[in-house]
Amino acid sequence: MRILSTGILWACLFCMITPALAQSELDLLRAELTQMRAEYEARITQLEKRLKTFENKSVAAKQTAPPAAETDPWQAAGDSGRPGTGNKPSFNPDIGVIFQGQAWNYDNDPDHYVIPGFPLGGEAGPLPEGLSLGEIEIDISANVDDKFTAWLTVPIVIEDGETVVEVEEAWIETLALPAGLSLRVGRYFSNIGYLNDKHSHAWDFVDQPLSYQAFLGNQYIDDGAQLRWLAPTDMYLELGGEINRGDRYPSAGAGSSGYGSYTLHARSGGDIGFSHSWQAGLSYLQSDAIERVSGGEDEALLFTGQSELMIAELVWKWAPNGNNKQRNLKLQAEYLWRNEVGTYRLPDGRQLPYDSDQQGWYVQAVFQPIPRWRLGLRYDRLSSDEPGDAFRDTSLSPAANDPWRYSLMADWSNSEFSRLRLQYTNDQAGQEDDKQWGLQYIFSIGAHGAHSF
Repeated sequence: MRILSTGILWACLFCMITPALAQSELDLLRAELTQMRAEYEARITQLEKRLKTFENKSVAAKQTAPPAAETDPWQAAGDSGRPGTGNKPSFNPDIGVIFQGQAWNYDNDPDHYVIPGFPLGGEAGPLPEGLSLGEIEIDISANVDDKFTAWLTVPIVIEDGETVVEVEEAWIETLALPAGLSLRVGRYFSNIGYLNDKHSHAWDFVDQPLSYQAFLGNQYIDDGAQLRWLAPTDMYLELGGEINRGDRYPSAGAGSSGYGSYTLHARSGGDIGFSHSWQAGLSYLQSDAIERVSGGEDEALLFTGQSELMIAELVWKWAPNGNNKQRNLKLQAEYLWRNEVGTYRLPDGRQLPYDSDQQGWYVQAVFQPIPRWRLGLRYDRLSSDEPGDAFRDTSLSPAANDPWRYSLMADWSNSEFSRLRLQYTNDQAGQEDDKQWGLQYIFSIGAHGAHSF
């Protein structure tokens, strides 16, 4: 009986102690799991930071802009016209096609659009009124070998009812020069300013700012050689220069025996924490112009002389923890100053000496509040000196008030390969006030290079 009682007592004690021991072991396991989770999360954060650092250095080495939270998911499909220089493509060459089109409405006739004091040249000017097929862009790119890469852009456009095939870009670039150097030769968008080397399907608005239209004919593109140097620093720093033929607006006539234009640029940027990134730069363009055409065919103005242009740029991007897929904001501004000295030949045959300083600037903000949707606001303005009494009754005489306008934009991207955009512009830059409404579509198929900052 005593043995039975003792057994029952030990059994009771065991039943009481076992839950306590189990609970103690469970608490110990939970504490150990919590510690392991904290250690792993800290390790993952550290590895992500190191990965971001290496990715930023890799992007900079490929001559893209500084590391950043990309603000535009659509742009993952491409543009600045800079192909990857890493693994060889599965198909040589890579081929991509960009489809663009629009429907545009104006209060005034866009064919008679002028900005007093700022004769337009190159590709500047309003978009066609009504329904129109925009530029169809065909991009072909590939690494030639381990030392060179090549890029070709062939746009197909409709001009006066005729189909025109052009060569927009055709260049070869080195991949293996020492000391952070890179050389590009051929036809390319100049690397001056922030917007100039970006294809039209990568713009945040349908059209370029007034300053780009007035001073660069929308975009400066030319044949030449471009040398860039990427500094071996943690902060992104790039210096570069170009020698160009000088055959495209704001140049003309391939002056100086076919070396009629040169540019210089300096650009820097980096990240601030995980959510912010920035880029700033200065650019300079000097070009010779020999009978440079601006204005309409019936009232063409011919300028012969020298043009100097300076551009200051600043871009700030924000995306929570670097994740631009959900929300992001991009603030962007550029200031342009131009001096031109020479002579203008007017439609009536008169030749007048010309010396004028002109300025232009724009500031814009593009915000993505939720995935796929973006909203944008842009304000731009021009100002000019009075070139003299001899020009008072010509289109080279500026208006009493400085030209300005603002634009509102909303776009929707179903994926990185498609975009639909609505834009409204209140234009106070022409001879008459103009309200403009437009719809645009952009679709991409095939391969395309990654975007710069």
